Amino acid sequence: MATVRYLVNDVNVAIAFYTDHLGFTLDRQMGPAFAIVRREDLSLWLAGPKSSAARAMPDGRTPKPGGWNRFVLELDDLETEVTALREAGVRFRNDIVTGPGGKQVLLEDPDGNPIELFQPA
Repeated sequence: MATVRYLVNDVNVAIAFYTDHLGFTLDRQMGPAFAIVRREDLSLWLAGPKSSAARAMPDGRTPKPGGWNRFVLELDDLETEVTALREAGVRFRNDIVTGPGGKQVLLEDPDGNPIELFQPA
């Protein structure tokens, strides 16, 4: 099983996004600070501002949501899923692009963390 940690601004909003739009289920929640959601072999740790993962580094930098590193959800019908997510108001960083391995698109969770949706060629 793979585990990914994402920093989020609001754990409850993040839980709703991942369970309502991307097929995750809530595994555990530790108040407003932290939650774990799962989808198949992926465990996603949602760390809010009150979590230990959000504490400032010794040099003063503070971990923040967003960036470009991401996990990938592999789908059988990318176009249908993207259409449904757009209709639900989900934000995308780009349109579907096609490459030698298949098609992909990047969407964002409510805190700007990227998720890649991928359909193999």
